[in-house]
Amino acid sequence: MNTLVRLILVVLALLCPLPALAQSVLPEWLGKVPAAELVEGADGYGPIREDLPVAPVLKGGETIGWAFVTSDFVGTTGYSGKPIHTLVAVDPQARIIGMDLVKHSEPIVLIGIPEAKIKALVDSYIGLDLVAEANSGGTAHDVDIISGATVTVMVIDDSIVRSGLKAARALGLGGLQAESAAQGPAFEINPDAPVPASWMEMEGDGTLRRLSLDVGQVNAAFAALDDKRAAERALTEAPETTFIEMQAALVSVPAIGEAMLGEAEQANLQNWLQPGEHALVVVGRGLYSFKGSGYVRGGIFDRIVLIQDDVSVRFRDRQHRRLGSIAAEGHPEFTEADLFKIPADVGFDPTKPFRIQLLVQREVGPIEKLFTTFDLGYQLPPQYLRAVAATAPAEVPEVAAAVADREEGAAQAELWKRIWTDSKLKIAVLGAMLAVLTGVFFFQSFAVRHERRFYWFRMAYLAVTLVVLGWMFNAQLSVVNLMALFGSLMTGFSWQAFLLDPLTFILWFSVAAALLFWGRGAYCGWLCPFGALQEITNHIARKLRVPQWTLPWGLHERLWPVKYMIFLGLFGASLVSIEQAEHLAEVEPFKTAIILKFMRAWPFVAYAAALLIAGLFVERFYCRYLCPLGAALAIPARLRMFDWLKRYHECGNPCQTCAHECPVQSIHPTGEINPNECINCLHCQVLYQSETKCPVVIRKLKRREKLAESTPPTLGRPPAGHPNAARTAV
Repeated sequence: MNTLVRLILVVLALLCPLPALAQSVLPEWLGKVPAAELVEGADGYGPIREDLPVAPVLKGGETIGWAFVTSDFVGTTGYSGKPIHTLVAVDPQARIIGMDLVKHSEPIVLIGIPEAKIKALVDSYIGLDLVAEANSGGTAHDVDIISGATVTVMVIDDSIVRSGLKAARALGLGGLQAESAAQGPAFEINPDAPVPASWMEMEGDGTLRRLSLDVGQVNAAFAALDDKRAAERALTEAPETTFIEMQAALVSVPAIGEAMLGEAEQANLQNWLQPGEHALVVVGRGLYSFKGSGYVRGGIFDRIVLIQDDVSVRFRDRQHRRLGSIAAEGHPEFTEADLFKIPADVGFDPTKPFRIQLLVQREVGPIEKLFTTFDLGYQLPPQYLRAVAATAPAEVPEVAAAVADREEGAAQAELWKRIWTDSKLKIAVLGAMLAVLTGVFFFQSFAVRHERRFYWFRMAYLAVTLVVLGWMFNAQLSVVNLMALFGSLMTGFSWQAFLLDPLTFILWFSVAAALLFWGRGAYCGWLCPFGALQEITNHIARKLRVPQWTLPWGLHERLWPVKYMIFLGLFGASLVSIEQAEHLAEVEPFKTAIILKFMRAWPFVAYAAALLIAGLFVERFYCRYLCPLGAALAIPARLRMFDWLKRYHECGNPCQTCAHECPVQSIHPTGEINPNECINCLHCQVLYQSETKCPVVIRKLKRREKLAESTPPTLGRPPAGHPNAARTAV
């Protein structure tokens, strides 16, 4: 029923869009952020305008500025896929006089970036001159990009500048002309323009524009920065080596599209574009990619931005397609060729000059980067234009936004399929690991037959889990994944959102299957990188004769519930605030030890190190008593359908060998294995067949020896000296 109601509301929203003010979030935040906190010296807000989601900022009854929320004017979807809301105040001279990042869902804390650092970045925009930004195309200021949060910072920057310009134009602040009063273009696209004959012709007449950088130029650009670390990390290739050669053309122009794409692909392009939209083809080769890989998880191409006057366009995954081949005769070979859609509602004019700004980054620390930019300028050659009388620009149909929303689902499907294609090697490695582990579990009696061989096999498998699955692939599951899944189920589940990370998706699918067969131990004991790190370091500690502590059974058993309490606390917090729950989920050291490889603020590193040090004395200390993910997996694991671990009647009474040697003390003194605590290391199965440790096996062997001794050695043959002995021998 809820799904039906939601569907009806979506249809009504598409058919009957609400007025802008009805969707405005400004009233909510004006009630939460006092005027004095937004603008120093202000004492209140005036009433929100009826025609525009802005409110006057008052001081002594006089208007000293105007307040608005960025998301009311521009799309501000960030890395998380959710809006970023920033409350902004501008004065009559179109200068920003107040800033407050009021709400976001960016996972910056999960990657070790303090919230205060992002808020400080936002506060740095106070004093920004929007008139200067309008004159420079939004690039009169320097963007202070924070390493690890590139997408978030660029979206915040883009939303502040673009929304500020829209609000200032609408209010006529600083002498900026309202968009509705702007003069229309003096030219339009000429549909009858001749089709270029070759790639060389397009390069010669400016149909194609190029940005070419060699290693020497890039090294010089970074050396010119204030930070000397940029020069110290200079590229070591020869200075004349091509760093990047990037070329671009506006293929929504029919003649250019036919020359670059061919008739068939040009027809596909026209079907992809909606009225008012344009498309740009960008090709590149060299050491540096203009796409990078940030768009795979963040959905935003953070290395390129299109700038035209005060319009800036950052392309998202749903505005992107790979170009399979180039039709132009004589074209060079490129390693990257892509199509980018320019939305209809951004105010882009194809007849006017624009530029593509390329962001180049350089690592100067484990997780820190410096950035510089280069521009590729573009203007359509005259043969593709024809003069027209100046008219007001046609309004973008209201259906454009609805069409974009409907396309988003299909585009996201294309994105996850492309991600899976690009991750073939990683998927193959993980698939092989899962296949090997499944074989070990199904044929465990054979696998554990030789104790020494199995020990080294397990150590090697855990090393691959730690180094390859963890440190290289970052495939570490987390209780945060479960909270995200629950939130998705509450707000509208989508498979595509989870398919965007293939390794995590495959791991969770395999964990779900393993819970029915073997319980939580299949993941916790074999596929968890942090669990592998704990076990490997503990075995090294044993080799170095570090003493091992065995907690008394009573205390050990009473510490088990701690991890369940932690999990229930995190789950309850996620019902109130998923952001707060993500903060509290730092009880997991996975991000510090595995994702960031200990390259993080010292309190996080100290916490992870303390857990590992405890694990040197008590094997898998964190897994036993603190891991909320292990607790979450143990709950559904109670539904497992099979019991694969073999036991003797004598186990626990009187034999305690397995209980004493269990790495995580999951075997009760009475002999039962606690499936909630077992990590399926199979050590008890090694002991089950051990001819030197298991009393039952030893007793059976002794019986066989006695039976062999009591049996005549020549059974069925005459004894020596018998008359028939010689005949039998013959």
